[in-house]
Amino acid sequence: MDNFFDLVPLVVMIPLVGLLINLFAGRQLGERGVSIVAVGASGMSFVIAVLLWIAQVNTGYEAAVIDMPILSDWIVIPSANVTIPWAFRVDTLSVTMMLVVTGVGTLIHIYAVGYMHGDERFPRFFVYMNLFLVFMLILVTGNNFLMMFVGWEGVGLCSYLLIGFWFDKPGGVGWKNSDAARKALIVNRVGDFGLVLGVLITFWTFGTLDYYREGEAPIAHHAATDAEAPLFAPTLPGEEETHAVSGPLGVFNQAELWLEEGGHQVNFGMVSLSFETTLTVITLLFLLGVTGKSAQIPLFVWLPDAMAGPTPVSALIHAATMVTAGVYMMVRANVFYHAAEFSSFVVAVIGATTALVAGFIAVGQWDIKRVLAYSTVSQLGFMVAAVGVGAYAAAMFHLVTHACFKALLFLASGSVIHGMEHGHHHVSHGHSGHHDDDFDPQDMRFMGGLKERMPVTYWTYLFGTLALAGIIPFAGFWSKDEILLDSLKTGVDKGLLSGYVGFVLLVVAAAFTAFYMWRQVSLVFLGKPRHAAAAHAEESSRLMTWPLIVLAVLSLLIGFINVPSGFPILGWLLGEHQFTSFLEHSVTYAHAGTFSFLLATFAVLLALGAIYLARSVYSDRVLATLREDPLAINPRTQRAFALSSAKLYWDEFYFKYLIYPYRNAAYWLAEQLDWRFWHDYVHERLLRDPFNAATRALSGRVDKQVIDHSFDGLGHATRRIASRLRRIQTGYVHIYTMSVLFGALLVMILILLPLIRDWLGL
Repeated sequence: MDNFFDLVPLVVMIPLVGLLINLFAGRQLGERGVSIVAVGASGMSFVIAVLLWIAQVNTGYEAAVIDMPILSDWIVIPSANVTIPWAFRVDTLSVTMMLVVTGVGTLIHIYAVGYMHGDERFPRFFVYMNLFLVFMLILVTGNNFLMMFVGWEGVGLCSYLLIGFWFDKPGGVGWKNSDAARKALIVNRVGDFGLVLGVLITFWTFGTLDYYREGEAPIAHHAATDAEAPLFAPTLPGEEETHAVSGPLGVFNQAELWLEEGGHQVNFGMVSLSFETTLTVITLLFLLGVTGKSAQIPLFVWLPDAMAGPTPVSALIHAATMVTAGVYMMVRANVFYHAAEFSSFVVAVIGATTALVAGFIAVGQWDIKRVLAYSTVSQLGFMVAAVGVGAYAAAMFHLVTHACFKALLFLASGSVIHGMEHGHHHVSHGHSGHHDDDFDPQDMRFMGGLKERMPVTYWTYLFGTLALAGIIPFAGFWSKDEILLDSLKTGVDKGLLSGYVGFVLLVVAAAFTAFYMWRQVSLVFLGKPRHAAAAHAEESSRLMTWPLIVLAVLSLLIGFINVPSGFPILGWLLGEHQFTSFLEHSVTYAHAGTFSFLLATFAVLLALGAIYLARSVYSDRVLATLREDPLAINPRTQRAFALSSAKLYWDEFYFKYLIYPYRNAAYWLAEQLDWRFWHDYVHERLLRDPFNAATRALSGRVDKQVIDHSFDGLGHATRRIASRLRRIQTGYVHIYTMSVLFGALLVMILILLPLIRDWLGL
């Protein structure tokens, strides 16, 4: 079984080969060939991930580090004794992420074959989809922060390519899509700046970026004997380059040792910080990266706009890949966050606040996918808050369950949109000849009554809704309640404010979740059709409905992998906290949750009460005459609904205080400083105009009046002299003879002049 670990490079290489085949031969293969290659590559990666999981189980959950033969010395700086290999890590955490990414990703690929049928850029779409898997798998399988960062940036690139995939749609839609893609890229760059700084400080502190070195256990404490010290190690006060750590340890084992020993300092030139303070700085910078990638306050604004991409893209980004990267990274760095109490408090507050804010905003949205987008932001807030209160296993558990039911909801929403578009096409080009320019297949106000027209989509959507709302026995009940319980216990047992704050905010967010999801079910599926397109909608093809059925089954059953201890009957039948026990082998501070009958009952009753309230507000009678949302016309809820519908003016705030000032500053710099001052004044008035004046003076006064006059005068003088000299040329021989005679006499006198002077005594 140990040899199975050597298969891990294939998890990345197979989708890479698939995308290269479709890139160069996609048009020749046609839709069928492209589909087989893309789906086959994703499916084969899933099979390898399953084999790696089996190998983990059969080898006692032993971690393995696998170097790529060609890239074993990926980055080498001999002068600094630095080597960063391209190495894969196979442990329970990375295997969990591989199973989620490839498993859910394969179902999304299958669904996309039906959804993207007929698109002129069908091969390109699947090239991007496979590329997305490649980078996400690099991110979760890498054994060092730099390799993780390659995947981190790669999924950001792929999100840009896929969100703006329909950049050429007419009617201004293409511009909106491309703007959404740019927004995602730019906002993520802000967060990535923090991550880069965190990684650099990590390298400076530990002298390596490896999580663990080969053969290290996550919580091993090595003796300080016969060691190779890290390049930039913390030093004790008053010492120079004194390293208490031995052996070429990875980042997290070094951190464990230094925390246990205490008193370590990290020198940054003239500044020296304690090791604990350094970890706080690193984890806060990591958090900035997480707020971008996992869409937390204040950088969550890109994710709702990411709905501009095709629905399979939304499902891939929101469920299986990109947005979960931040949660994975923090769980991987659980050693850091466990030691940084202030950072954990900030993480808990950011996550819980994001969950509440996004849940509130989702209530006022009309776009079916935008509701789910804010739902994703909210559920990511649950996961981030779980990390903040130290519930690392609960965060990963919710990540796994959320991947299943949120992928289901997004794909089912795509099925609804697909059905509405077919219904509108039937109405517009059918016997009625009706045409509606205001129709929007994603606007829930045009829907209603789809339960009868699209039964498979309805029932699967219902499963996803109940899972997201946290209704027992669906998956969300188990994972969400574990986060709530861990938050409460952090407050009660440990006396930490983060636990109390997280619990209160998350409970309210959970109520919002159940309410807005049942509002969506009511608007989309219940009542009577409110538009002819809904009345003529058709169920989607089997390529689209079969993945929905599989995900619906997972949404019902996946929660049973982590039944809390103390749960009646199920704990005995299925085993208690199996998933947490699995993670404990790679997540140092993972801990199992216990079952609280009181809290579980409270959470379920709260969700059922919110569902009942939503159904009361959006009853069939109200839906039949729906023109405006009932909450928008109720005086008691009117103002709150307006704020929710306006997304708390979050984008407007950014535009007013960030975007517009930035644009104005850029305009001023470009127009006033660069063009008018630098170009017009400096270049033209200070450089060009004086140069032109100087050249005019040189060419006019100096050249023409001085130089030209001087040479002209010389020429005139030469002509005058020549005109006078030519008069001696008479043409008479006797005159020439006399001239020769006088010349000869003159020469003789000049020769005899010294003798004459002596004779005369001069």
